[in-house]
Amino acid sequence: MGGRPSTRGTTSGDGGLDARLVVRRAVFDLDLALTAEPGEVVALLGPNGAGKSTALRALAGLVPTAGGHLRLDGGDLGALPPDRRGIGMVFQDYLLFPHLSVLENVAFGPRCQGAGRGEARRRAARWLERVGLAEFASARPRALSGGQAQRVALARALAVEPGLLLLDEPLAALDAHTRLEIRAALRRHLAGFAGAAVLVTHDPLDAMVLADRIVVVEGGRLVQEGTPAEVARRPRTDYVARLVGLNLYRGHAKAGSVVIDGGAAGGAAGTLDTVDSLDGEVFLAFSPSSVALYRTRPDGSPRNLWRARVAAVERQGDRVRVRLSGPPFDAVADVTPAAVAELQLSEGSLIWAAVKATETHVYPA
Repeated sequence: MGGRPSTRGTTSGDGGLDARLVVRRAVFDLDLALTAEPGEVVALLGPNGAGKSTALRALAGLVPTAGGHLRLDGGDLGALPPDRRGIGMVFQDYLLFPHLSVLENVAFGPRCQGAGRGEARRRAARWLERVGLAEFASARPRALSGGQAQRVALARALAVEPGLLLLDEPLAALDAHTRLEIRAALRRHLAGFAGAAVLVTHDPLDAMVLADRIVVVEGGRLVQEGTPAEVARRPRTDYVARLVGLNLYRGHAKAGSVVIDGGAAGGAAGTLDTVDSLDGEVFLAFSPSSVALYRTRPDGSPRNLWRARVAAVERQGDRVRVRLSGPPFDAVADVTPAAVAELQLSEGSLIWAAVKATETHVYPA
């Protein structure tokens, strides 16, 4: 889950994107600091309505900002109209011109930059060759598959040789098989792109595979950022924990135990033991697969043992996800279908849950 090999640190400090985006709306405020170095792909990840697409459109100049700044490669873009910002953009629905051929779609950007018809068409042909669609140069967009249309939209964005590439849910309209293929192709093209790139997605796999760095946005604010591995290993909000499949709690650590916020403070029921030796405010996380379930209280009484009620039982591939409700806290466990039958798990049933101290991971809040 490490994303692309990063090129950060290979360019001067004047290059890339340096922005603070402030957008005021009647029911929503965005205030987001965002940077991306040349050769770096930054993914904006967050729930619906978090402000991801608003941020992308503010970068492109498609929505007005109420403050902040926007610099690209040392130049101030804030006062420039969209067509003069030197930005390439790939939209979720691609927005190819239906009346133009594939070649003319890709040549449109260079023509707008002042290139002659012949030069623009030559540049477009080179890009179609790079994305593997040279034989479709004379076709109209309606003749393309979803994956082919996505590649044409990418070629059109890159043909203007932008300093900043913006991608708004570029894989969302594709079926699962095509998405896998195009994700791999997009990864290769982004690896060869010299400018900064910002990707908006709601899919954690897209972010983990395509990005060098992930910026998590919730409620118009940055709540976490880091490499894909860092974000996956140390989630800092419930949203991120759900994305990467971890149980996450905040609490107070002391002497190898963590009193979970909202639990029975000071009591065994609201406390989880750990092998980490941190003190103070912490996050504690563990995988659903590390949760053991028992119909009756197990012999030996594991250190982290609590009584829980089954809130839901959901099939997920070859595993079954069991959602447990507190008190002392909610949790998610992954078990086999055989375990569901053996334990007679159903919504509303009572169960014992246990997690080994060695399976917990604790880090500063």
